[in-house]
Amino acid sequence: MTVPPITLPTSGKPSASTSTSASASASASILRRQRDRESSARTYARSFPIVPVRAKGMMIEGTDGRRYLDCLSGAGTLALGHNHPVVMEAIRRTMESGAPLHVLDLATPEKDDFTDALFETLPKDFADRARVHFCGPAGTDAVEAALKLMQTATGRRGVLAFTGAYHGMTAGALGATGSVAVKEQVAGGAAEVTRLPYPYAYRCPFGVGGERGAELSATYTERLLDDPSGGVVRPAAMILEAVQGEGGAVPAPDGWLREMRRITAERGIPLIVDEVQTGVGRTGAFWAVEHSGIRPDAIVMSKAIGGSLPLAVIVYDQDYDGWLPGAHTGTFRGNTLAMATGAATLRYVTQEGLVERAATVGARMKARLEGARAELPVIGDVRGRGLMIGVELIDPEGPVDSCGAHPYAPELAGRVRAACLDRGLIVELGGRFDATLRLLPPLTISDEQAEAVLDRLMDAITEVSGPGRTS
Repeated sequence: MTVPPITLPTSGKPSASTSTSASASASASILRRQRDRESSARTYARSFPIVPVRAKGMMIEGTDGRRYLDCLSGAGTLALGHNHPVVMEAIRRTMESGAPLHVLDLATPEKDDFTDALFETLPKDFADRARVHFCGPAGTDAVEAALKLMQTATGRRGVLAFTGAYHGMTAGALGATGSVAVKEQVAGGAAEVTRLPYPYAYRCPFGVGGERGAELSATYTERLLDDPSGGVVRPAAMILEAVQGEGGAVPAPDGWLREMRRITAERGIPLIVDEVQTGVGRTGAFWAVEHSGIRPDAIVMSKAIGGSLPLAVIVYDQDYDGWLPGAHTGTFRGNTLAMATGAATLRYVTQEGLVERAATVGARMKARLEGARAELPVIGDVRGRGLMIGVELIDPEGPVDSCGAHPYAPELAGRVRAACLDRGLIVELGGRFDATLRLLPPLTISDEQAEAVLDRLMDAITEVSGPGRTS
C-alpha cells in the first residue's frame, strides 16, 4: 500500500526557524537528565522520546522543532486538544479575578458553576437524584472513593470486576484492575475481588464470540452470584467500563450492559461505571452509559472533565450518601482552575456538537481501517466507539484460536508505534500484551487531520509488516 507524502503544517519535519542540531542536542540533554533522575516507573517518556515545548489543538512541537499529530490526547484527557482558546480564556479569567486557587473543599462560585455544568450533561433521571463528591486530582482516587462509598452504604466488602479492566494504580483500584503484570508485584492487590468475564468478541473468553459470548458472560455472572457454593459473598459493588480503554478499546454490547444493570439491581448490588476515559463525548455520547440507556448507581469521572487540568469526581444516587464528614477527603479537592476549565469544556462540547462529531468522525475512521484489513493482514480487529478506537495487530501466519483469531503481535505493534513517531504521529499501545494501537484524538479533530492520522498509521503498518516482519 503506497501512501503519498503528507504536507500538512503538522508534519514531522522541523520548522525552518529552528537550529536543528542545537535543538536536537538540547532535547537529548533533557531526556538524558530526566532518565537519570526520574523513577523507573516512567511510561510514556519511554515510548515517546520527545521534549514538547509548544502545543495547540492536535499538534505538539518538540525542542528539536519536529511537529507531531497527537492521537493520545493525554490518554483521553484533552477533549478539546492542547491549549484550546476556551480553556485558555477560562484560565485567564479565573487568574485575573483574584479567586483563590486552593480552598480545600470550601464552596466557591467556580465549584458551583462547574457542578451546574456537569449536572446539565447527565441523563435527567440520574441528575435528579445525584450527589457529587470531589476527589483528589486523579481518576484512581475517584475509583477509591466510589468503592469506599458503596462499602460504607452496604456494610459489605467485596467487589465484582472484569477481565481486561483498568481502574487505576492505588490499592483498591488496582485490585479491581485486570492486568496481572501491574498487580503481581503488589502484595494483596487482588484481595476481595471476584473477576468476571468481560465480552471481547474478537477473543471471546468462552471461545464463541459475537452476541453469544456476551450472553454467556451474563449467564455466568448471574449463576455465579446465585450459586450457594459459588464462593462469592454478596459484594459491595460491581465496577465496569462501558468501553475498556487500557484494555484495548473493547466496547461492551449495550444488551450486556443492560443485563449487568438488571442482575445487580435485582440482587441489591450497587453498579459503578468507570467513565474516566469514556466520558465527555469520547464515545459519541456524552457519557458512554447513554448508549445502553442504563442508570448506574455511581459514575466515576476524571480526565476530560477538568478541561486538561487535574480533576476527579464521583456522581452517585443520593440513596448511597451515607458518609460521615471527612470520610473521604484530600488536600487538592478544591482545584479552582480545573473547575473553571472543566465547566468551560463541558459547555463547549455541548454547544459545538462535539459529541455528534466524535460519533461521525470515529465511524468514518473505523470504516477506513476496516477497509484496509484486506491489504494489511496484520490488522486482526478494528473496534471501539466514537473517537476511542483500537487496532489489534496479529501474526497472520500463526494458528487461529476457536474464534478464528490469530496470535497477538506485540513486537510488531511496538515497531509500528515507533514508525508512527518517525512520521510525526503519536499513538499508544494497549490491550492484551500491548498488541493494540489505540487512537484517542481530540474531539476537535478536523477531517484533514483524521485522514492524515490514518495515512501515517497505515503507512507505518505497511512498512513495518512487510514480508517476514510480522512477529
